[in-house]
Amino acid sequence: MTRQIHDQFAKEYLEELLASLGTIKKSKKVKSEVQEIDVWFEPATASRTELPLGLLGKMAATCCLFEPFRNPPSEVEIRSCISKLYAVHGEVLRKAKRTNKTLTEAELPVLWILTPTFSGRMIEEVVGIPPSFLPEEGMKEEWGKGVYFSPSLFKTGIVAIHQLPVNEETLWLRVLGKGGTQKRAVEELVQLPEGNPFQENLLEILANWRKSLELRDNLSAEEQEEIMNLSPAYLQQREEWKQEGIQEGIQEGIQRGSLEERYSLITSLLEGRFGSLDAELSGLVEQIAQLPISERTGLLLSLANLSRSELLERFREN
Repeated sequence: MTRQIHDQFAKEYLEELLASLGTIKKSKKVKSEVQEIDVWFEPATASRTELPLGLLGKMAATCCLFEPFRNPPSEVEIRSCISKLYAVHGEVLRKAKRTNKTLTEAELPVLWILTPTFSGRMIEEVVGIPPSFLPEEGMKEEWGKGVYFSPSLFKTGIVAIHQLPVNEETLWLRVLGKGGTQKRAVEELVQLPEGNPFQENLLEILANWRKSLELRDNLSAEEQEEIMNLSPAYLQQREEWKQEGIQEGIQEGIQRGSLEERYSLITSLLEGRFGSLDAELSGLVEQIAQLPISERTGLLLSLANLSRSELLERFREN
């Protein structure tokens, strides 16, 4: 179930980023068997303004398939992705033949497998070279650390998200990572300058992903961590939703339900950080809810870095 939720999120996320650069074919079925490609991207041929997508934009410079994974793919899953690529190659070549067009090798789609982590053993199996023999920057120096390629004949690249440098160039891919990698990337996304062309819509997608996870019963430790990682986006997006509601003339209704919603969110975040709440922590819910919006948001964003005693001490001082 978690894999399905992540797959849907990843498709929406990549579509939002790549839509202005070309044509997206989500969940494209291939004819050879009942298989679906997560995202099939074809760059626009017309000239366009370059958008700040960094490494993702570089990957999208040519026709390609994106297969994002929530957990590291197995050998079987990697082979399944490659089989989809070859099915697409067959379809593209048949179409070209019908129109008497000759395709070059460079015009055939490339497969990009996006994985949160990637072991040294798997790198060796896919790349064919032990990691200790690879250049420090990765398989191809111009792509940087964390990007690996199979032999060129197979037209497959793998992005080990946890190995990517932490900078603006890799931000859009690091959001698809896990643990601390994802947490830091979401915080960076929230803090992007006002007017960024992607921030608003991506925050909504992230917030919706968090809500989908939160509605599930018997959350695993990994899912609880994921909820915490997505909380900065959720908090900011909630304020956006609230302001939109006020502007649409439903301020009174929002105000009636907002305090209860606030209590529920704060309780959920505290439970995600500290487990079940004792009397002292439960007593903080109302106090946090009454803080000004900016102060409350800042506190909840930093919750993961606060110990129980530090949090309690802060309110004792007040």
